[in-house]
Amino acid sequence: MSNSVDTPLAVERDGDIETWTLNSPETRNAISGDEIVGALVEAADRANRDRTVRAVVLTGAGTAFSAGGNVKDMASGAGLFGGASHQQRTGYRDGIQRIPRALYACEVPLVAAVNGPAVGAGCDLAMMCDLRIASSNAFFAESFVKLGIIPGDGGAWFLPRVIGPARAAEMALTGDRVDAATALDWGMVSRVVEPDQLLDEALALARRIAVNPPVAVRMAKKLLREAQHQSLDQLLEMSAAMQAIAHHTADHREAVNAFMERRTGNYSGD
Repeated sequence: MSNSVDTPLAVERDGDIETWTLNSPETRNAISGDEIVGALVEAADRANRDRTVRAVVLTGAGTAFSAGGNVKDMASGAGLFGGASHQQRTGYRDGIQRIPRALYACEVPLVAAVNGPAVGAGCDLAMMCDLRIASSNAFFAESFVKLGIIPGDGGAWFLPRVIGPARAAEMALTGDRVDAATALDWGMVSRVVEPDQLLDEALALARRIAVNPPVAVRMAKKLLREAQHQSLDQLLEMSAAMQAIAHHTADHREAVNAFMERRTGNYSGD
């Protein structure tokens, strides 16, 4: 699969892995417009329906991962940033807030390949992914307060879950940049690599996920998401139900046979 270079989100398919590229380098891959919001939501929904997609790498075209909101639109009061207060509230709910809902509900593991600055909503977009690898050129900034606003896209929910409440507060209340080395130290990213190695490293990580039985991978991701807000008893009950389903899949039988026979499993998603 390959989308036109004119689309706000370029989608490429290599086997059972997709690469989604934020494709508006002229705006430093701003994600506040209706087109990119719709494209990300559609891509996540489609991946959920397509059982052959086993992992996704999300990155940005050009030198930035994402600058978040379009500040020029903010200054002119265009699009999401126009209208009365009640209209803006609706605009956020029906606009950029669709992204965190869609990516949180995406069953397929998402690996962010952060190729450059991830600022404001762009920082939050990276936090919405399951795993992050950063270029040495990357930095992260929860910079909303620098513009006199707050994280309107769910960043105050995602960021503390990645780096903890104290460091999230430091980022959100100062708006200061966190460089790639600090992001690694804080556990915000799994590793930092040179820019020309970034996509290869992200795809390699995606392949390590994709070799596993896909039904089990999707359910494991679901459990990790649910564990963020459920009690232990609730999570154990869900785990028991999902485990019963997993035990009855063909891929579970294939995995056990492959283990016993000391060979690589061949998984169909059944």
